[in-house]
Amino acid sequence: METVVLVLMLLVCFNFLLKQACCKWRSVCAIAAVSALSVGLAWPYAIEQSKTRIADWLADPALMLDTSVILTLDVMLQMAFCLLAARVQTSGPVRRGVIWTYRMLRRFPGILIFPVLFSGQVALIFAFPGTSFSQIAWCMAGAVLLLIPAGSYLLGKLLPEKELRLELLFLCNALIAILGIIATVNGRTAVKGAGEVNRGALAGLAVLVLAGALLGWLAWRVRQKKQLRSVPWLRPPCRPMI
Repeated sequence: METVVLVLMLLVCFNFLLKQACCKWRSVCAIAAVSALSVGLAWPYAIEQSKTRIADWLADPALMLDTSVILTLDVMLQMAFCLLAARVQTSGPVRRGVIWTYRMLRRFPGILIFPVLFSGQVALIFAFPGTSFSQIAWCMAGAVLLLIPAGSYLLGKLLPEKELRLELLFLCNALIAILGIIATVNGRTAVKGAGEVNRGALAGLAVLVLAGALLGWLAWRVRQKKQLRSVPWLRPPCRPMI
């Protein structure tokens, strides 16, 4: 369990730096300053934690389920950014609402990075007993302030194509979602099987699937006809009347 959480935290850090590699330098510096400030001001809460309390948190099913909801929302927003960025870059003119949504998601750093930084701060405080807590916190804040722009710059140099960074960001978020499910389930799986098939429920599901497919096909046909009408040279030629 602890190994899965550690891998998940490393992926969150990599995902955060990769997202910053897609942003402008002003946004990167602002997010680095906010992250460093959160680390520097969180040391009074970090010293109140302990390894036993963290282990109890990881073993709490209700808390893990709440964490899975936050993780899912963060992953959905990051994936939405990847899809909107690909649409803005590859397609033609887009609506103003899509542009504003893309800009907002591009400036959104993510929620998971702040718990990861807090966890790293707690581990660092336990690693240096006898040292001033505030000194450790502000030294880590200075390191965060320098490492975020440096890491994003390095990833931008290693992956100069923006399309490749977006694909990697999308896949990384998918992996975070999978590991998040494994970490938050906490060993509880449904093993009770069903002895018989509910034919009514199966028929209802089949009807819903067929109805959705039919509606999707009709919407596609209507959209295709509108596109043909809007482009004159795509219209079928009219036969002359004899």
